[in-house]
Amino acid sequence: MKGSWRLYLTLRVFPGIIIQAFFGLMPDIDKKTERGKAKMNEFECIRQETCSSQEPEMIYDVAIIGAGPGGIFSALELTQQAPELKIAVLEKGSALKGRRCPIDGEKIKSCIGCRSCSIMNGFGGAGAFSDGKYNITNEFGGTLYKYVGEEKAIELMEYVDEINCRMGGAPARLYANDDPVIYRKCLQNDLHLLKASVRHLGTDLNYVVLENLYAALKDRVDFFFNTGAESVSFEDGLYTVTADTGKVFRARRCILSTGRSGSKWMESVCRTLEIPTQSSRIDIGVRVEVPYETFSEMTDALYESKIVYRSKKYQDRIRTFCMNPHGVVVNENTNGIVTVNGHSYEDPALYTNNTNFALLVSNHFTEPFHESNQYGESIARLSNMLGGGVIVQRFGDLIRGQRSTQDRIESGFVKPTLQATPGDLSLVIPKRQLDDIIEMIYALDKVCPSTASDDTLLYGVEVKFYNMEVEVDSSLETCRKGLYVIGDCSGVTHSLSHASASGVHVAREILKQLEEEN
Repeated sequence: MKGSWRLYLTLRVFPGIIIQAFFGLMPDIDKKTERGKAKMNEFECIRQETCSSQEPEMIYDVAIIGAGPGGIFSALELTQQAPELKIAVLEKGSALKGRRCPIDGEKIKSCIGCRSCSIMNGFGGAGAFSDGKYNITNEFGGTLYKYVGEEKAIELMEYVDEINCRMGGAPARLYANDDPVIYRKCLQNDLHLLKASVRHLGTDLNYVVLENLYAALKDRVDFFFNTGAESVSFEDGLYTVTADTGKVFRARRCILSTGRSGSKWMESVCRTLEIPTQSSRIDIGVRVEVPYETFSEMTDALYESKIVYRSKKYQDRIRTFCMNPHGVVVNENTNGIVTVNGHSYEDPALYTNNTNFALLVSNHFTEPFHESNQYGESIARLSNMLGGGVIVQRFGDLIRGQRSTQDRIESGFVKPTLQATPGDLSLVIPKRQLDDIIEMIYALDKVCPSTASDDTLLYGVEVKFYNMEVEVDSSLETCRKGLYVIGDCSGVTHSLSHASASGVHVAREILKQLEEEN
């Protein structure tokens, strides 16, 4: 092919000084013909595309790592109050519509270990496919009130609730956990019902709210999906975030909001930047599935019942968590480990005949042990090794010391909503925690008869990983000025409402600082 060589060279001389160009053979073209004009346009497009990166490096006002509830609400508050700010949001997972778990129950029946779990990662975070419970309380869900004050913490959670309602969550009922009859009945059996207001969006309505939140943000911030942060450093007065795609982001302020699944990464960042932390806890337990009628008196009145029990044998604290009337039990993948969780829907057409909830034993470790999350992972890995994923067992089989079989599961009166491997949880869960769980099931049986039925199903293992508590001030700012930690990765929050509220709080603190600087 005849033509003349055109040389455009790309060189990085020093950081920030770039010479870019295009190198290729430019053929001799008759520019008067239509084909010639098209060819010239094609080469011009290539040249412009190659040289476009000569533009000055983008420096963001705020970089947010993680598009879970904390990251979403911090971005929303910043853009609403200061739309001129340049904001980048990096998210390890996909955009909301791209989040699809390959498990279909037919061709793929168990977790295949995707590079990024669509249940845990992506816009909306791990809560995107949860049952969307927003608990407005300081009694559980985190310790945000210790940093901002009890009254302000409630105000922030109520503000989040208002936004969720505006974004499509208004049809969801707001429940109040203050039924005196149920409260007294629990207390008479050494069960302590925690009080809260609960907005239950359901998995379906929660998705609608997230769709509308994304629509409100997509033209105001720069989203970078399937872009996990590898490292965070501080140089020349700017935070540098290096992504696993190779892309580098620079920002004046940085908000870390990577959730519980980012706990290991968060530990490495704190070590690198020498940010003080405190040891965390780990919750280990099972997901209990019973007929809907077993807990209907409680769930019809309260919907979400947070009940705490102190075991007689060990004086350990056991609690119910994530109660889902008419719900389904689901798999969850955290750091490549398959655990169990539960969902429920607001749409009656999606109801099941069962109710599920977790029973979790809180474990706090002292010196010299600091690897609480690794402890939980080792137990979950044992379940994966024995059962190829989640194990299910009838309560009656557990009490008799026998492994559940497929025949016994199928002949039971409680039909499982998750395909799991029948097995023996006593080979997986440590004796102390298992004794605690059994003791609380018998205590619940006094309030909700038939909880301790032989056919009650126990799925294991359910593990709640907590980040070590990062040392932050009342603005949730670390010792590194301009670096904030919010949501569950901070160790401060453990719920959708607290995580979202922490995002709003940090956004307002940043806006206040910007106003003072100007």
